[in-house]
Amino acid sequence: MQIFTVLFRTIFFYFFVLIAYRIMGKREIGQLQPFELAISIMIADLASTPMADAGIPISNGIIPILALLVMHLIISMFNMKSIRAREILCGKPSILIYRGRIDEKMLRKERFTINELEERLRGSNVVNIGDVEYAILETSGQITVIQKPEKKTPTVGDLNIKTEYEGLAYDLVIDGKVMHENLKAIGRDYNWLKKQ
Repeated sequence: MQIFTVLFRTIFFYFFVLIAYRIMGKREIGQLQPFELAISIMIADLASTPMADAGIPISNGIIPILALLVMHLIISMFNMKSIRAREILCGKPSILIYRGRIDEKMLRKERFTINELEERLRGSNVVNIGDVEYAILETSGQITVIQKPEKKTPTVGDLNIKTEYEGLAYDLVIDGKVMHENLKAIGRDYNWLKKQ
């Protein structure tokens, strides 16, 4: 009986936490702001205790998670409305390379080594640090790289080549099921799809 109780609680909290994260919004883990990461860790911890211990009421996990969810929504609202609140909660981006020069003071402030910077640049397909005009450490921990003008890859527009509008790709069949809404969005019908 104890095993079934724990199993039920696990399934319940899985869906409860999943719904809470869906309400919080879509973000990749690497793009979480510090307050979002803190709330995520706390929600996971709060869900695990009543999930594993049948002696603890389920409400001991639900109420604090709901409180954190409300707090997250309030903080997110402040974050959107106030620049000052955004700076306090999320911080400000830091420029690690400015006009082609490494800002060593900023590297020390952000506790970043040259090796870490080079590793992140390689992750952005930049192998030579001398090709970088600006490298900005975003508040999410990602690095945005702006290459020197002569090192940027030319675009079709740079080469004055005219192209046709390609539009958005739509899935027409997923797992053997015809997506009729997508067919309608591209102005086609089922008969056209069968011919294809």
